[in-house]
Amino acid sequence: MNSFTRGVKDGVPIALGYLAVAVTLGIAAKNAGLSILQAVIASLSNNASAGEFVGFTLIAAHAPILELVLMEALTNARYMLMSTALSQKLTAKVSTAQRLMLGMCVTDEIFGISVAYGDELDPRYSYGAFAIACPAWALGTLIGAVLGSVLPLRAVSALSVGLYGMFIAIFIPPAKANPVVLGTVALSFALSWLFSAVPLLARLSTGLTTILLTVVISLLAAILFPVKEEAENG
Repeated sequence: MNSFTRGVKDGVPIALGYLAVAVTLGIAAKNAGLSILQAVIASLSNNASAGEFVGFTLIAAHAPILELVLMEALTNARYMLMSTALSQKLTAKVSTAQRLMLGMCVTDEIFGISVAYGDELDPRYSYGAFAIACPAWALGTLIGAVLGSVLPLRAVSALSVGLYGMFIAIFIPPAKANPVVLGTVALSFALSWLFSAVPLLARLSTGLTTILLTVVISLLAAILFPVKEEAENG
């Protein structure tokens, strides 16, 4: 099985989760006044649930374009960190065009399975996962936009629980095998709760909170528990 085919296979569960979650996005897009075509294009070009929800909410509120651009940049900024992390797993022979394409393929879940791929990442693996996940995301948005308000929004929103469960399943195995990973996961849970419970910290946006916690926790883990590189042979 080549890397692309393996990526498609591993991307099937992600695609199923995306299909369910994106239905809610389609309804949100319709409520914001977007046409079915506009909603689908939004999902094809912005594969991020939080980013799209923020965008549709601001569109519905008739927010200025500058505010929309800034909020999208802030909400999706974590993908720059993920892309940077994945770039460390690529060999020098991977071209710039392939790296840019890989950056476009990065989502939370695809990043998770790509990180777990091995010591060196074959970008075709991520392409394969994206090739099946992205159309499912757009299809779910299409279904939601068509259904409109036929289904209760509360019932459709409940489908998003499946995506969280899938993402948890990605980091639980390495957390069980590595106490450092387990510690960083537990610390991230604790600090995330702290940021939502303390009034001053709760004022920060979700995107900014995610970026701050990712940078701080990753930096602490890198300083306190550096990964020892194997000496090169010869």
